[in-house]
Amino acid sequence: MPDSPASPQDIDHVAVGLVACLPALARAVERHIDQDPPLPKPPEAQLALLRHVQAHDGVTVRESAEALLMKPNNVSALVRQLTEQGLLERRQDSSDKRVAHLHLTATARREVAEVNRLMGAHFARALRTMTEGELDALGSALGALQSLNRNLHRPAH
Repeated sequence: MPDSPASPQDIDHVAVGLVACLPALARAVERHIDQDPPLPKPPEAQLALLRHVQAHDGVTVRESAEALLMKPNNVSALVRQLTEQGLLERRQDSSDKRVAHLHLTATARREVAEVNRLMGAHFARALRTMTEGELDALGSALGALQSLNRNLHRPAH
């Protein structure tokens, strides 16, 4: 990991700001989505699993748990709920019957697309109120935020 030229105080300031801001952004979007018909937004953990399965069709519960930084038994419970709701399919592995591969149903694909559209619309509406400089700063920060996300998903040493 490369050393940062930023001071420890600068790093702490940014870390504290992100810890405060990112959950607040998520709550604000969830509040707006919860008020939008036609469908309620699934709980965040369910949505995260559905998005992961959408991006990695055929993924296993264990692989999903590792990728989402969740306990396998919690992911198993989510899979059970989503299967009962008709949003996920579990298909047994042909060579190891103990392993199940996860696949989205057509209904789940539509619901995830609708939630993404609604969330994107709320963000776009808020972004339209910002200055060009603020938009440029956010655009420039996207790559750094994606890198931060990757780094947070790496195993701790």
